[in-house]
Amino acid sequence: MGKKTTHKFKAEVSQLLDILVHSLYTNKEIFLRELVSNASDALEKVRFMTTAEGGQDDTPLEIRIEADKDARTITITDTGVGMTRDELMKNIGTIAHSCTAELTRMAQEGKAPLDALIGRFGVGFYSVYMVADEVEVTTRSIEPDAAPVAWTSDGKNDYKLQDIDDATGENGGESMARGTRIVVRLKEDLASQFTNTAHLKSVIKKHSNFINFPILVDGERVNTVTALWREPKFQITGDQYAEFYKFLTYDSEDPLDTLHTSVDAPVQFNALMFTPKTGGDPFGMNRENRGLDLYVRRVLIEKQNKDLLPEYLGFIKGVVDTEDLPLNISRETLQDNLLIRKISSTLVKQVLDNLEKIAKDDADRYAEFWHAHGTLFKAGYMDFLNKDKFGRLVRFNSSASPSASSGATGLASFADYLSRAREGQKEIYYAYGPSREALGLSPHLEVFRKKGLEVLYLFEPIDEFVMDALRDFDGHALVAAEHADMATLDGFETLEQDEQAAPLNDEQKSTLDKLLSRIKDVLGEAVTEVKVSRRLSGSPVCLANPDGNVTSSMDKIMRVISKDTSIPKKVLEVNPDHALVRNMLTIFEKDALDPFIDQAANQLFESALLLEGYLTDPHALVGRVQDLLTKSSGWYVDSKK
Repeated sequence: MGKKTTHKFKAEVSQLLDILVHSLYTNKEIFLRELVSNASDALEKVRFMTTAEGGQDDTPLEIRIEADKDARTITITDTGVGMTRDELMKNIGTIAHSCTAELTRMAQEGKAPLDALIGRFGVGFYSVYMVADEVEVTTRSIEPDAAPVAWTSDGKNDYKLQDIDDATGENGGESMARGTRIVVRLKEDLASQFTNTAHLKSVIKKHSNFINFPILVDGERVNTVTALWREPKFQITGDQYAEFYKFLTYDSEDPLDTLHTSVDAPVQFNALMFTPKTGGDPFGMNRENRGLDLYVRRVLIEKQNKDLLPEYLGFIKGVVDTEDLPLNISRETLQDNLLIRKISSTLVKQVLDNLEKIAKDDADRYAEFWHAHGTLFKAGYMDFLNKDKFGRLVRFNSSASPSASSGATGLASFADYLSRAREGQKEIYYAYGPSREALGLSPHLEVFRKKGLEVLYLFEPIDEFVMDALRDFDGHALVAAEHADMATLDGFETLEQDEQAAPLNDEQKSTLDKLLSRIKDVLGEAVTEVKVSRRLSGSPVCLANPDGNVTSSMDKIMRVISKDTSIPKKVLEVNPDHALVRNMLTIFEKDALDPFIDQAANQLFESALLLEGYLTDPHALVGRVQDLLTKSSGWYVDSKK
């Protein structure tokens, strides 16, 4: 029998072990990730040594995991470099060789994230004691003439070292080949869970699926999908990308776009990102279903890390794998990690550059992207570091578009708008409305149609925030149509001539002023002012904000947020050339107190409120319309006799 010796753990090591076992993770399956990662490192060293020395070794490089329900054990075996007796003492007999006492103190005082201790300080192996009553490690180094050695401990006070007779395989069964075998004797309450083959496979697929060596659970290989992001791009086919995307997302369709990148500076990482063909509910139940999977050397560190890409790029699915992060790092540390911020900055730039390339090279494909993910993407108005890129990528419907079609012809960029702008035009005009039809009836846009000036149509509330954040594009101010300076608009030639009403004489102008004053008296405090409009041609009246700063649509958004249900007081602008206003003027000249003036004033005001979306009770308006129809129908019948 080989020599057996017992060794005591140092006091601080025992304390640290106690912390690791009882306080480290609520998710105990992490121990398997640690043991598999250690095995993978040992196999990588064999491959490197074999390549460097130009030798040949027929021993398969693999990791085997076997479960025994009756014995209550899991056995993890690798054919890696193994360890000599001295290495075993150094790597497992003590923890991290230095800083142990300091780390223990910090952990006890709550100053160090406990799960940050694993891996970074060489204590990943000891996470096994979260699930084990006892662990036996049998290992044989790749070094010539190295003999097998066994290490056994319950993880409490001491550990035993025993040399194994290489000829008889005593204490190690059959003669031990190169590599390491770890037998985990499970705690009774965890035995059924961790000797369940299906559960073991799911743990491997979750955490270690892309380890670069075969992992076999009870003889069946589990990690069958290649870490495609590590492969050279020129060797990968479109079908391989599509297959990997479906594996990653469970989507039945191929991705709309694939972005495969490898970066060496300022941080070394590989990334494989996909844009799905369809979008979800970005601001609802599906909001948290975003983020890239973060790997360190093929080992999953965090599923759906939300710090790698901002929320407005949350439609992107994929993986990021870096060499520069420690294998184990807590979520709190990830959020504050400078490397993560550098990776994030690079990823955002690459995604936006790629979208710009698609928009330039294939407008129809970009339109498909926009209709699937545009609503979420517009939340990028808060990304001030990438304001210019964002401004080049947003799209809107437009008065110049043939319709609100789903193709590229139904979308307009700011650059498209400027390519069609009138000579000397220094502003980009926009208007919010629930539909093209509604905006087509908007009194505020009549002057733009007459002047042949394009207006971008905003259909979603978030569009207002986009315009407010961007403010300008390529030196052209973004201006709400209802706030357009009429002096500026007058400078453009009128392209669409309406039938002109006869000009008012001086006496009629004086009467008009009195009529407007009468309308103000009728409406009272409901309006701040009643004045002649310069913007109207086809409508009798419209409402305008008295301050000229906040658009009607933004005002409604702010009122919803503040739960303000009151109707705002606005300016009523009156078109003096409209037939209805001229008729009111004639009636007023004959009788300033004619009740029709009151009835018409209220009707026009409530009709304007209805168009603006402020009229909450239409009963009075409907009753007034019915009364007017009844009276006018009598006249119409007489005219037909």
